[in-house]
Amino acid sequence: MSSTVITNIATLVTNDPSLGDTSPLGLVRDAAVVIDGDRIVWTGESSKAPATDNRVDAGGRAVLPGFVDSHSHLVFAGDRTEEFNARMSGRPYSAGGIRTTVAATRAATDGELEANLTRFLAEALRQGTTTFETKSGYGLTVEDEARALRVAAAHTDEVTYLGAHIVAPEYAEDPAGYVALVTGEMLDACAPHARWIDVFCEKGAFDGDQARAILTAGMAKGLHPRVHANQLSYGPGVQLAVELDAASADHCTHLTDADVDALAHGSTVATLLPGAEFSTRAEWPDARRLLDAGVTVALSTDCNPGSSFTSSVPFCIALAVRDMGMTPDEAVWSATAGGAAALRRTDIGRLTPGARADLLLVDAPSHVHLAYRPGVPLVCAVWTEGRKIEVR
Repeated sequence: MSSTVITNIATLVTNDPSLGDTSPLGLVRDAAVVIDGDRIVWTGESSKAPATDNRVDAGGRAVLPGFVDSHSHLVFAGDRTEEFNARMSGRPYSAGGIRTTVAATRAATDGELEANLTRFLAEALRQGTTTFETKSGYGLTVEDEARALRVAAAHTDEVTYLGAHIVAPEYAEDPAGYVALVTGEMLDACAPHARWIDVFCEKGAFDGDQARAILTAGMAKGLHPRVHANQLSYGPGVQLAVELDAASADHCTHLTDADVDALAHGSTVATLLPGAEFSTRAEWPDARRLLDAGVTVALSTDCNPGSSFTSSVPFCIALAVRDMGMTPDEAVWSATAGGAAALRRTDIGRLTPGARADLLLVDAPSHVHLAYRPGVPLVCAVWTEGRKIEVR
């Protein structure tokens, strides 16, 4: 292995206040960062950088930790262009459209599912995403859920079993029977391939009692919970997530004061997914309310073919700043360190000695440009586990 210093960095985001300006981003000006193998070994002012085998000149650009996309649905087939077009023409969004993707996914081969997944991963990497979580949930049979997880597990450690996305069409008249399948035979087949278990706790999907049964069954198999919570309406999802020490409650659009208080006093991260609100013209989550209450917030894409067909974390950062009350600093922290917290990881989402060498170079002097210049492809290079990938 050889060491590399990236120097002449205008603004370095470390996410460690002790290394920089004491802000949550731990900003270092005129900075350098040293990579040895797949790890960060030094960060600080350029003038103090140690000698290394190789040198990269950042050219007065900004360097950030790689984005951590902690909520996506990338194992699927088909698309829902017609549904999106109808929705943009006035039809409201509901959970039912998932069935369209279920039919296409069941009909796809393993090779087709993997090709689709790797295409979106490459797309996300070009935009700075170096860690991603992804879920099953578009098969809804024992065989199809298990194969989705096998495909995902070949590309990430952050794999989530989401057999409880909606009730499978075959069980439309027997939701209790489907819950029994999800917590029984399907769970047995899927647990070996997953780290997490998730449930869509929402009207049209699973109620609080069903969600509790599903999550506790997964926990008994060693899976840690996450929850699709309070996206379309007020409901029990957030409270259940905090009660079960879920790593994240995702969406968090419709919250009572009690929900916010529970999140503020628990360890569950509120993962906000602005791509979904953008693509469904729904009410925006109130990030400002959560942050002011002391809740840990993550930002993620929710990339999926129905309600948020974007793989761009920079786009979500811009939306969060423009429409959800976040500052540019808060949005960048939430898309990096916040995403790491939502995955309960300490080796990513920061640029500090010992962290994984996942970082990105932005063709601008500051991270603020990610929100200041929305839609512009500013990421010009990415390092993942110490390997540099040119994206232009």
